[in-house]
Amino acid sequence: MTEPRARDLGITIGRLEPGALNAITDVAGVRVGHRTVEREADGDPHAVRTGVTAIFPHDQDPWAAPVYAGTHILNGYGELIGINQIAEWGVLMSPVLVTSSLAIGKAYDATVRWIAGRDPAGGVEIMPVVTECDDSWLSDVLSFALTDEDVAAALDDAIDGDVTEGCVGAGRGMQCFDFKGGVGTSSRVLPAEVGGYTVGALVLTNFGERAELRIDGVRVGERIDDLMPVEHTDGSCVAVVATDAPLLPHQLRRVAQRAGLGLARTGSYASNTSGEQFLAFSTANRLPVGGADAVFDVRAVVDARGGRERLLSRLLAATVEATEEAVVNALLAAETTVGRSGNTLHAMPVERVLPLLEAAGRLPGARP
Repeated sequence: MTEPRARDLGITIGRLEPGALNAITDVAGVRVGHRTVEREADGDPHAVRTGVTAIFPHDQDPWAAPVYAGTHILNGYGELIGINQIAEWGVLMSPVLVTSSLAIGKAYDATVRWIAGRDPAGGVEIMPVVTECDDSWLSDVLSFALTDEDVAAALDDAIDGDVTEGCVGAGRGMQCFDFKGGVGTSSRVLPAEVGGYTVGALVLTNFGERAELRIDGVRVGERIDDLMPVEHTDGSCVAVVATDAPLLPHQLRRVAQRAGLGLARTGSYASNTSGEQFLAFSTANRLPVGGADAVFDVRAVVDARGGRERLLSRLLAATVEATEEAVVNALLAAETTVGRSGNTLHAMPVERVLPLLEAAGRLPGARP
């Protein structure tokens, strides 16, 4: 993370506090890796601006220690390989790969090969989770630029700690509210009296109409009507939510749903040809694979009415806030990019956004 992020600029979204990194990796063990793929040639119809991003749920091989997971599709003009297995079993047994729409098959196949190289039995049994957004405005997707080596690099390079944001990995060719989009992340930590658990979100932003853009509730998009691409394209958004709270699959499905509310707070209405695909997982229970025991005890947050539901409600609120801020961080980190055939997406002009937020009273802690 090198570019100023929302909180560096005094933009404080929501009421809950972020974790130390303000990233999905604040959930202990979660790892993220990127591989950016470019072919430089200004104006070239075959220029490439693409990549792949890998998210691991913890520090082990996930097929050796599955975790509970849930998914939600807000608008289904997109693909999430693995959704049927997660819906049926409620577990995540692979890293999550995010890439360009037409590279989803390559990412799947390459991940199978990568797993098989580490664990042949895992390569036979595990169907990876892979999802996508369309980067064809900036990238020649029919050149099929992504390779097995690129996917393996994203998987091998996945680490905990700071997460690089913006035009990196799967985010290299993405747009957001007719600005340059990409990868963004954020996290929230619940107060100790409601468990002190962490929720982190990572988003791949490729959605939105300029006039709808809101930052911390301020309608900034309608005030910046220049720097537009020559053509608007509906896109998609992928959100991966991680938590260390002990949640069961049905609860994680509900958490995944709340990522859509985070997008809505930035101005998304999930347009007709957009694909909003969300996945949530919990690191609290690492499930056994094989062994003699037929019963395994798990911990879980109580589904309840009354005072005890406050914990689950706070986790849902944390998801909304972290997703919203992750979108803003993606916009702030992105850089103006020229892609295939000279198609251009401009970076959001921060110097014009901040006065709008200040005038609305939304910058109490802005740095000079």
